[in-house]
Amino acid sequence: MDKLNRRSMAEKILPQSEGAELDALLDELQREHAVKEISGWETGFPNLSRALDGIHPGLHLLIGPPACGKTSLAKQLVDQVAMHNSVSGIFFTFAERKKDLAIKTLARLSEIENREIRRGSSYLLHWYGVPKAHHADSSALAPSWEKIRKVAQEAKPWLDLVYVVECSRGTDIAQIKAHIGEVITSNHADRVIAVIDDSQRLGAIDEPLNYRLPILTEQFQEMAVNLNIPILAVWPDLRDDPGRLPQIWCEKVSSADVILVLETEAEPKKVSETNRVTLHVVKNRGGEKGKVVFDFLPAFAKFVEVIVR
Repeated sequence: MDKLNRRSMAEKILPQSEGAELDALLDELQREHAVKEISGWETGFPNLSRALDGIHPGLHLLIGPPACGKTSLAKQLVDQVAMHNSVSGIFFTFAERKKDLAIKTLARLSEIENREIRRGSSYLLHWYGVPKAHHADSSALAPSWEKIRKVAQEAKPWLDLVYVVECSRGTDIAQIKAHIGEVITSNHADRVIAVIDDSQRLGAIDEPLNYRLPILTEQFQEMAVNLNIPILAVWPDLRDDPGRLPQIWCEKVSSADVILVLETEAEPKKVSETNRVTLHVVKNRGGEKGKVVFDFLPAFAKFVEVIVR
């Protein structure tokens, strides 16, 4: 019996010491020959990548007032992470349909307004005619249905890595976790980034948002840790006093690894105009705090970084 007990104890996996794990980490870093400016995944926004030191596993909370472009920024971010890092992305949406998000993606890539794309090929043919020249580079094409098809073809390799899941009122965190697990299993990889848009729709909807926020972020954080992936949760800023500093969110949410707060002009401009927005990095466990300035073009659902001198 003593021999059996000793054998069963020997077969148990004993925890490694910090020294042994440190040796393994040094070996891993020594094998990495590429020269990197950041240690995490590229965001596709150079200033944001440097500010965050890239995207790392953990909970990222994106907060902003209504109509400031939170959904567009989150979708562009997951697309760019998939494109630049060859990782899978999964976008959970409560408010928008897959078709609407796909049209916004095509608008961003083609620089043809999403309202024109919605009207279809006949509308584009009527207004822009048939292109006189066929270019290998889609950026050289005039606005046309041919340009849309061209950019879609060019984007297909990384769009094949991005999944959009339409959520209902009954969707819960367990179902979201199961969907992420399916993507990980189907792609035979754990390199995944997940976005939960309108994340305030989860949890007990009869409870005020202020009560739900800390509970949900704890659950999001636990899911990010268990799956070892980055999760970006989008949350509305419905403060009565818009003049309060963005840093106030650090007091409201303790579990998030990164807190990003969008601020825009007091009165958003028309859809056809450009809005200047500032993304405040008010919490960042993996790097510095700071801010990144963007121009948001609602007609194209597109964010462009601005160099502020």
